[in-house]
Amino acid sequence: MAVLDQLTSQEAIELENKYGAHNYHPLPVVLSRGEGVHVWDVEGKKYYDFLSAYSAVNQGHCHPKIVDAMTQQAKTLSLTSRAFYNNMLGRYEKFASEYFGFDKLLPMNTGAEAVETALKIARKWAYEVKGIDENKAEIIVCENNFHGRTTTIISFSNDPVARKNFGPYTKGFLKIEYDNLQELQQALESSNTIAAFLVEPIQGEAGVYVPSEGYLAAAKKMCEDHNVLFIADEVQTGIARTGRLLATCGNCSCEDKNCSGTPEVKPDILILGKALSGGAYPVSAVLANNAVMNVIKPGNHGSTFGGNPIAAAVAMAALEVVADEKLAINADRLGNIFRAELAEFCKENDLVKSVRGKGLLNAILINDTEDSATAWNICIKLRDNGLLAKPTHGNIIRFAPPLVMTEEELRDCIEIIKNTISDFKK
Repeated sequence: MAVLDQLTSQEAIELENKYGAHNYHPLPVVLSRGEGVHVWDVEGKKYYDFLSAYSAVNQGHCHPKIVDAMTQQAKTLSLTSRAFYNNMLGRYEKFASEYFGFDKLLPMNTGAEAVETALKIARKWAYEVKGIDENKAEIIVCENNFHGRTTTIISFSNDPVARKNFGPYTKGFLKIEYDNLQELQQALESSNTIAAFLVEPIQGEAGVYVPSEGYLAAAKKMCEDHNVLFIADEVQTGIARTGRLLATCGNCSCEDKNCSGTPEVKPDILILGKALSGGAYPVSAVLANNAVMNVIKPGNHGSTFGGNPIAAAVAMAALEVVADEKLAINADRLGNIFRAELAEFCKENDLVKSVRGKGLLNAILINDTEDSATAWNICIKLRDNGLLAKPTHGNIIRFAPPLVMTEEELRDCIEIIKNTISDFKK
């Protein structure tokens, strides 16, 4: 069989099962094409994409502006490594730093790499600026976090599937309850070796948990009072997903960036990935002001592909699309419609306990236990009815369509979701 021969769905699944490591459990659908809010399987069936590659495809599948930037740059210069300058990286660093309101950007490739980068920067700052004794710096994290799956990151995860049999684990982390200011205050006061507080503005993988109003602002103020860095992991929540340019939204002018909502918090370190490239190419970034970023010197950190010319071109195009098409405003408006409609549906269908979220990052809680197959089976039925979503943590279904979705398309999807669940039998 030639590499590019057309496969059936079953053949493609069998190939992955035989030759690929079994580190994922995909929904049984084999996709071969995408455009805007839609994807098609190898047999030609069309679906609404309600996952957006875990919020990487905020700008829609194969956005022509992003694809054009990628292909044009690929024809010119793809990679130099950082051994030499290239004519795209500085432009991108300036563009993105000004876009998000920071002095400097450190380019990487994946979200997990960016989180690791932020942790290294915070520790180096703690030793060289704050004056903590070397190898004593601690970082506060939240329970039920998801920041990636590197060895360091799983060391402060409480997901047994991610952790078990991957030790020994990295030390230096204090774990507190999410959305609990009292525990944060106690942790900050418990030691003089705290370097940073790492937090997701909304816990996406945990089930789209939105913190209490004012939590982020109060947490940032506590960190300032204790000379501790506030690190926002916006890999999933950033780039207009939650109806603001950033879920923290304290580092932009909402009018300038076509955001929606009131600025709240400016992180000391901002972590971005996923939709930073519109899903077209692996691009991530860590942003900070000079007082923090200047601790990084040549040889301290790097990546062969980090900051490559294609990534730079793609990221600038992706961010331009967000602003030009007012995607944050669209996400805010459509998200309000989605939650209002599903909240009413919850009142009449006891299979759905609640809906929660912000912008177009939402989830429904299925009225069953976490170890049940109900949410998975509902997603199979949704697939059959032309909409793709995926459960998280057993009985939660996350809904995160591309932000280019229209109201007409959204309302069509709402009807698919409501009809599917109404017809579902356990």
